[in-house]
Amino acid sequence: MNLSQQPLANEPERESMEFDVLIVGGGPSGLAAAIHLKQLAAQHQHSLSVCLIDKGASIGAHILSGAVIDPIALNELLPDWQQTLAVPLTPVTEDRFLFLNDQRATRIPQKLLPDCFTNHGNLIGSLGLICAGLAEQAEQLGVEIYPGFTGSDVLYNDEGAVIGVVTGDQGVDKSGQPTAQYQPGINLLAKTTLFAEGCRGQLGKMLIEKFALDSQSAPQTYGLGLKEVWQIPAEQHQPGLVIHCAGWPLGHDTYGGGFLYHYGDNLVSVGLVVGLNYANPYLSPFEEFQRLKTHPAISAFLQHGQRLSYGARTMVAGGLSSLPLLSFKGGALLGDNAGFLNAARIKGSHCAIKSGMLAAQATFQALLEAHQQNQDSVDETTLSTLYQQGFQESWLYKELYQTRNFKPYMKKGLYWGSMLFGTEQLLFKGRVPWTLKLTERDHQALQLAVNAKRIHYSKPDGVLTFDRLSSVFLSNTHHQEDQPCHLKLTDNRIPIAVNLADYAAPETRYCPAGVYEIVEDQQQPYLQINAQNCLHCKACDIKDPTQNITWTAPQGGEGPIYQGM
Repeated sequence: MNLSQQPLANEPERESMEFDVLIVGGGPSGLAAAIHLKQLAAQHQHSLSVCLIDKGASIGAHILSGAVIDPIALNELLPDWQQTLAVPLTPVTEDRFLFLNDQRATRIPQKLLPDCFTNHGNLIGSLGLICAGLAEQAEQLGVEIYPGFTGSDVLYNDEGAVIGVVTGDQGVDKSGQPTAQYQPGINLLAKTTLFAEGCRGQLGKMLIEKFALDSQSAPQTYGLGLKEVWQIPAEQHQPGLVIHCAGWPLGHDTYGGGFLYHYGDNLVSVGLVVGLNYANPYLSPFEEFQRLKTHPAISAFLQHGQRLSYGARTMVAGGLSSLPLLSFKGGALLGDNAGFLNAARIKGSHCAIKSGMLAAQATFQALLEAHQQNQDSVDETTLSTLYQQGFQESWLYKELYQTRNFKPYMKKGLYWGSMLFGTEQLLFKGRVPWTLKLTERDHQALQLAVNAKRIHYSKPDGVLTFDRLSSVFLSNTHHQEDQPCHLKLTDNRIPIAVNLADYAAPETRYCPAGVYEIVEDQQQPYLQINAQNCLHCKACDIKDPTQNITWTAPQGGEGPIYQGM
């Protein structure tokens, strides 16, 4: 194999490792693909080497989800998963859907809720713990798993096909020079590489652009999810209670909603999802989340409780019409990296797991055919056809098709959008002759500050509401400071000349971790990037109005270390 990426001058030759399949990302889609590949290999008595890398310090460290889990895909992947994974989960016992104003909550009758808003048969718990359990199962099947390794760049052969990735260098200082701890990255080579990096994956983003995978798709749209886990008094805890709410504190023209899930040992997950296609540059998703917790319908459960953890991450929300082509020369996209999430259900783990299984089936069959024909590489057409066909014949396609108009409807505002989507689902179960599509990317929705209304946010009280820095502390986030900044600016002038001048520096508000700060210098203000606070949510990569910020992975193992999220 000829690598298109060669070592830099004065840099040692990189070591190489070769596998049949390389999986980048240790979330539910990547782990499901790894497990299913090994299952298929065992069924066919075929030798197959599978490697999985993840940028987190351990599998599950960077996983954050609500999480109400539909077990349909887990049941298919590992029928005895509840025994083998041994993850504590609480069955859903009650659904409540509330419309909020600033003081009151109106509960929607159960009979008026579309099926996608109900959670009978689902389970509440930690997706991070489930991923850790899946990793153990994968290793028992023979998958080589390497946490703490980032995929920093894609490797191609002379024909332009993907042949693997190079992992990130470690021990490089801020100026880009090797230190005494320098360790060059490794070339990980594979016949097929599956990219399962999660939402807005660094390499997935590059591949979509390089192969024009989204040329026939509607623009992707995203939500920013913020979440805290609280332990509350036993008398306030209702095991299995699931609350979803819409309306306040967000305006009617801003998509989003809150959640409160009761599970475990007097635990509740409380959070807010804010659509990143909001218009007002003064809006702060973090501050809106803090406001949500003060509503009587929410605060009644949190009073006298203790906040245990905090985190934030973005999620894809465009649905079926925003899916790119799923495969390319040498590999495929899985899970949130492709866009497999049902925003109407606020659920993605079952979609991710199923997409991983579908990709594994297509990959294994393509590898088997290549082996039978004594070929070194997988036929692109075979992989593409099998993956796409498998998806279109699956329950995953049917589910995403049924709710395909959700996000376009919600662009019409909370009440109109809810009414139109609810009518479509209740009367027609999504079987309508039209498919609505988004036409605008999230960063294009931001209006100029001069045309926007300022939003006043109260100071945190330290009881129900908190500041960013104390919240980031609870995420166990760590980055070594003496390394190149992983948040790249294409043009250093834009943050002041454009973002501050025209949009009132929205990066200081949409970031949920206080990474971006405008410092008033005596001569001229400047943007300070506190990269050590970064939660890897990638909201900046998505929402920056000039697309001047690019998120890249820092050294492997850095970032948050979520526990039980």
